[in-house]
Amino acid sequence: MHDIRALRADPAAYDAAWALRGLPAQSPAILELDAAVRSFQTKSQEAKARQNAISAEIGQAMRRGDQAEAQRLKAAVESIKSEVASDEEWANLQKAKLDAILAALPNLPARDVPHGADEHGNVEQRRWGSAPIITAPKDHVALGEGLGLMDFEAAARTSGARFVFLKGELARLERALGAFMLDIQTREHGYTEVSPPLLVRDEAVFGTGQLPKFSEDLFRTTDGKWLIPTAEVSLTNMVLGQILDEAELPLRLTALTPCFRSEAGASGRDTRGMIRQHQFYKVELVSITTPEQSQDEHERMTGCAEAVLKRLELPFRTMLLCTGDMGFGARKTYDLEVWMPSQETYREISSCSNCGDFQARRMDARCKTAGEKGTRFMHTLNGSGLAVGRTLVAVLENYQDEGGRISIPTALQPYMGGLTHIGAAS
Repeated sequence: MHDIRALRADPAAYDAAWALRGLPAQSPAILELDAAVRSFQTKSQEAKARQNAISAEIGQAMRRGDQAEAQRLKAAVESIKSEVASDEEWANLQKAKLDAILAALPNLPARDVPHGADEHGNVEQRRWGSAPIITAPKDHVALGEGLGLMDFEAAARTSGARFVFLKGELARLERALGAFMLDIQTREHGYTEVSPPLLVRDEAVFGTGQLPKFSEDLFRTTDGKWLIPTAEVSLTNMVLGQILDEAELPLRLTALTPCFRSEAGASGRDTRGMIRQHQFYKVELVSITTPEQSQDEHERMTGCAEAVLKRLELPFRTMLLCTGDMGFGARKTYDLEVWMPSQETYREISSCSNCGDFQARRMDARCKTAGEKGTRFMHTLNGSGLAVGRTLVAVLENYQDEGGRISIPTALQPYMGGLTHIGAAS
């Protein structure tokens, strides 16, 4: 959500920022509606002042015994009330239009975000690790099905496309990865583990920016709740409507949850395998900070996500997203992209975003300094630490041998009961 007062003060700056995200000028329509609403507010205040003045005259007329004048003045009051009620209905309609426009507009990019129309404008920040040398690498589908531990056909019969059954040691590997990620973030990076609701109300998905614009990307229940597309929704909304003491910040929260996405805009993309599914597990990182803390917290959070890939010894690169490739609620985003041998390219495995006060305004989440008057909107950040399914894919592909056997990364072996390999020896 956007600060209408700041937009009034510098509409050109807002239009320039939205232009970087591929949008035409928005301020003219916004300011026209805003002026209409403010005009009604002024008119309503003037009408109330007139009512008060006439009411005083009614009292004077009654004391004089002038019933005719009192009745005339009462009729004048009723006329004012009727006029205000009619204008109020019109003003409420303009306010609803204004709110709808503001709610559908994306966050403004930070000044240090590179300009670009799409992913081609993203800027590499750093790389870690070297791609393994694998002769004729298989993709994760061939590997998983070859092991007899990944079944897409059964999942299609049960649930349709974009689902999978993982069995045996692959199911255990998925569980191990989630536990491993949580342990790193809670034991080493100071995040508090949370087991959050998977069903949320409209207010929650509005607060984090999925509603109203991206409802088609979500699954909705028959009673009007939403299945979370990421634990970001539940975790961030823990401060919905709250005022926190700044001494409590930053809050660092993490959760391992199933995530549910309709993938409405992904027709034809990554239809093979586990890269883009309707249901998957993810370890989410969320930070709630003061405005002064969020920039440093963003760098810290990105490092916390990178640490998982380093511990698993998976090659990756860190990309700073350009203005045309960032998510709706982000003002700055780093993507972590892991090496996929079968595709001979890097694929996204985590996004870490600083949303500034964009989500907090939608949630009315504020902070205050003890002993001081006034409140400020908090800043919110979120990141994947990591997407479990994509990490499993990366492990399968980077740790395969020519016979289709999978080595277990050293860091995961304690979570796998000491198992060092999946599959028979080549």
